[in-house]
Amino acid sequence: MPVFYDQLNRKVSLDKIPQRIISIVPSQTELLFYLGLGDSIIGITKFCTHPHHQTKHITKIGGTKQLNVELIRELQPDLIIVNKEENEQNQVEDLMNICPVWISDINDLPGALAMIESVGAMVNREAEVNTLVKAISTQFNALPKVMKPLTVAYLIWRKPYMVAGVSTFINSMLQLCGFTNAFTANRYPQVDAEMLINTNPDLVFLSSEPFPFTKRHIDEFKAILPNTKVVLVDGEMFSWYGSRLILAPGYFLSLMESLV
Repeated sequence: MPVFYDQLNRKVSLDKIPQRIISIVPSQTELLFYLGLGDSIIGITKFCTHPHHQTKHITKIGGTKQLNVELIRELQPDLIIVNKEENEQNQVEDLMNICPVWISDINDLPGALAMIESVGAMVNREAEVNTLVKAISTQFNALPKVMKPLTVAYLIWRKPYMVAGVSTFINSMLQLCGFTNAFTANRYPQVDAEMLINTNPDLVFLSSEPFPFTKRHIDEFKAILPNTKVVLVDGEMFSWYGSRLILAPGYFLSLMESLV
C-alpha cells in the first residue's frame, strides 16, 4: 500500500490511485483540474470557481469552513484534500473518519511547490507536476524586484479592517516582488485607521478577496492616508498556491511596472 506524507507530516495510506477525489481548497481544486483529473473530482466547495466551465458541473459540498460532512460521506470519496488554514480542524477530523485526508500547510513558495509535487505523486501525475514546478520556479526566479524599497499594507477585510501580516503566503509573495510588509504582526491582524496612519505605508493594496474591495473603496483609504498610493490587486494572484502560480509572476511584473 503506497504511503504518502502530508505537510503536517501525517502518514496518508492509499490502496490505489485515487479515483473519487474531493477538494475543499479552491486553489488546490484548480490544480487538480490543471492536472487533467476532472473525471476523478466528485466534490468541491462553492468557492472552487476555477476553471469555471468545469467546476460548475461538480457537486458542491458547502463552503471551505462550513462543510456538509454527511454529503461528503454519501459521495464515498477515496481521497480528500484540505488545508490547515482554510478549513476548520473539527470538520477535517470528521473527514478522517470517511477516507484518507491529505492536509497542506503553506506559507511560502517552496511550501506551495512541495504541495504541488506531493499531490502529483498521489494522483499519478509526476511528469505533469515536474513540468509545472519547473515553469513556476523559472518565472519567479526571473521576476525583477521593485526599484526602490516600498512598504505595503495589504488589506483583506473591511469592518473591521484586517491585513495580511507576516507568516502568510501573501507576505511571501510581497517579498518576492521586493515589497516590505508594513505590518509585522503574525497572520491576519485587525487594524484601525490610527494604526494605518502610524504605520504610514508607501502603498495600500486592496485585495479582491476574501473581501471584494472595489474602486469605490479607494477614496475611503485615501481619506485616511492622503499621501499613500492605493491600488486594487487580484487576491487570487497573491493567495492561490496551486497551478495559478504559473500566472502570478506576469501579474506581479505588470503591477510593479504600474507603480513606477
